[in-house]
Amino acid sequence: MARDTILVVEDDPDIVELLRYNLEREGFDVRAVGDGESGLAAAETHQPALILLDLMLPGMEGLEVCRELRRREPTSAIPLIMLTAKGDEADIVLGLGLGADDYVTKPFSPKQLIARIRAVLRRGTRPAADTIERIDRGPLRIDTARHEVRLDGMPVTLTLAEFRILHTLAANPDRVFTRDQLLDKITQGKSVIIDRNVDVHVRAIRKKLGKYGERIVTVRGVGYKCTA
Repeated sequence: MARDTILVVEDDPDIVELLRYNLEREGFDVRAVGDGESGLAAAETHQPALILLDLMLPGMEGLEVCRELRRREPTSAIPLIMLTAKGDEADIVLGLGLGADDYVTKPFSPKQLIARIRAVLRRGTRPAADTIERIDRGPLRIDTARHEVRLDGMPVTLTLAEFRILHTLAANPDRVFTRDQLLDKITQGKSVIIDRNVDVHVRAIRKKLGKYGERIVTVRGVGYKCTA
């Protein structure tokens, strides 16, 4: 059985060895490079299953690498997790907006990182969220064909904006979305008259979902996610 390859773009040799040891122990193959330009070349050449990208790199910085990976056709769909210094909220928001799938702050728990990697890889095998017609998350059911939400079998009345936010979060459990990304989901690129305050919509969704609404978690300084 083929082993998934993880590309590590990280200039700290101690972190590289920590990642290599834990990833190989979990059954992954690991390729590691120490700068952004080499990361771009390796991603195009080897087409890894996932990229772990440090944001603080010599030469080309991690955010620029992320931007280039998403711009180039051969690498645009490769899942990517950012490795960031604790507290770099602005970079996290920007990186997610550029198309990163998740982030992990340093220092990190190897077990947590492995769990994040497996979650992102599972999402990579699923259809795009916008194409999923029905989502079942425990007592919550979202039916896009009927534009209907039910909780414990009872209908929940949501506005169009609330429905689109809930659908996006529930279709991508544990993935963090920035407010700008959720706003894009609300408007879908159209000029519509709608309250653009994402926080207001999220508060309304939580209230309407009662205790289940606690699964919609605020990620401080970044945005929101729906826990699995």
